[in-house]
Amino acid sequence: MHELRYSPEFEKDFAKLKAKTLRGDGEARYLLGLIEKATTKLAENREAGKKIPRKLWPLEYVRKYDVTNPWKLSLDSYWRLIYTLLGDQVNLFLICLEWMDYKEYDRKFKYR
Repeated sequence: MHELRYSPEFEKDFAKLKAKTLRGDGEARYLLGLIEKATTKLAENREAGKKIPRKLWPLEYVRKYDVTNPWKLSLDSYWRLIYTLLGDQVNLFLICLEWMDYKEYDRKFKYR
């Protein structure tokens, strides 16, 4: 199993999502389930997602997180999880950066 960590923004948004589920928000509950399932999957297999080609990397990730290898994991047909791998072969960490819907993903990664 690989150690999984969260960016500060991911952690903050994840806490908000959990709070929404406690208030009975069905969509938030669904998304929370997808994210929890995905993080379990990534803890077992860090390459469960697809590596994002360099030409598509948003500068935001490079500047903010010093990312050199962003990956995406489709949570379902609508939601995407963005993560990166840090460390070396002995100590490898998987950092969840953020999740977004496919429209935001397409816009941010210049697919459309």
